[in-house]
Amino acid sequence: MPSLKFSHTAFMTTLLMGVLFATTSPSWLTAWLGLELNLLSFIPLMTSKSNIYSSDAAIKYFLVQALGSTFILIDSLINIFTYSSFIIITIALLLKLGAAPCHFWFPTVMQGISWANCIILMTVQKIAPMILISYPNMLASNQVILISSMMSAIAGGLGGLNQTLIRKILAYSSINHMAWMLAAISLSTPLWTQYFVIYTVMTLSITLVMYDLQIFFYAHITNMSLPNPKLKLLIFLSLLSMGGLPPFLGFFPKLMVIQTLAASKSFLWLSILLASALITLYYYLRVMIPAIILSTTKTKNMHLTPPNYLMLSLAFVNILPTFLPFLYTISF
Repeated sequence: MPSLKFSHTAFMTTLLMGVLFATTSPSWLTAWLGLELNLLSFIPLMTSKSNIYSSDAAIKYFLVQALGSTFILIDSLINIFTYSSFIIITIALLLKLGAAPCHFWFPTVMQGISWANCIILMTVQKIAPMILISYPNMLASNQVILISSMMSAIAGGLGGLNQTLIRKILAYSSINHMAWMLAAISLSTPLWTQYFVIYTVMTLSITLVMYDLQIFFYAHITNMSLPNPKLKLLIFLSLLSMGGLPPFLGFFPKLMVIQTLAASKSFLWLSILLASALITLYYYLRVMIPAIILSTTKTKNMHLTPPNYLMLSLAFVNILPTFLPFLYTISF
């Protein structure tokens, strides 16, 4: 067991080193090396003897990421001799992020990995590609980012409607949030940074709840009656925050993007993002409202585990703006 913990710590260290190396490298070739180090460190973390689906997910993830890395390497070599618009690299980075239309792999990989790896995939693994996309020399590919953002909004909204697996619902929600972050990237670097930090807090609060209560399917929530009604309410409010409902934490980064897009007169882009946000909010409500209303007596004594204070703290952060009305007076 100690050796297993040591190997996980070692791979997590090299994974973070890969992110740092990719985001601070002076050229695309060295950035590619950092992305490869990050990829090769995450694959061993994904595999697990107790999960029969993890190997399949790891193979899919490796193939997709290797394809993206190949495109980056080819285009960076071309740019050594000739100037190009970095469109190929942009598409490769969108593939690595799981943004539409290159999102096909993201829900299936999420389905086969543990909750801890889901957190890494939805947060840490997005850092390097997003920073690379935000570089000034990528501005020539802004139309590609615009199209990908609108397609991610549509795919993330509609894709989660018919899902019963919680991991897939979170995967399509992540794709939808990626649409908002791509919009923020094209507008302002500080804007997408703030959005990503808040998105990370919301993702941690939800996934820690699902891990702590061992929730995997939509029916697990619908048929579950938690022993602590306050915990159930906290889960419900955290999901509403993830959907971007005011006055919760998840509303504020979307408000900043809405104001910036409106100021730049990108009304079509903004309309698609807003419509997709309503759809994602709907399938979160579809998950939680039956769990709030229904009560199953035979499960009353289940999940009597000690409270996870980190989980409760993150969930409370999601609803903190509710108690701070003056935040609405801030001019973003």
